[in-house]
Amino acid sequence: MRLQEFWSRLDDQFGSMRAQSVARDHVFAALGGRTAVDALDSGIAVRKVWLAICEEYEVPPKER
Repeated sequence: MRLQEFWSRLDDQFGSMRAQSVARDHVFAALGGRTAVDALDSGIAVRKVWLAICEEYEVPPKER
């Protein structure tokens, strides 16, 4: 998964305003206590970050 696809899927799933909040404000235990943006900045794979968000927010499997 590319970073552009990540942001597109995040916007589609949560809407553009909430997507930014999910990525910048929510701390994910699955990402070592980081926000999604911090995790991406530290080199964690985009797909892993996306799946952590999906798990936390119970995104249906077909939309992952």
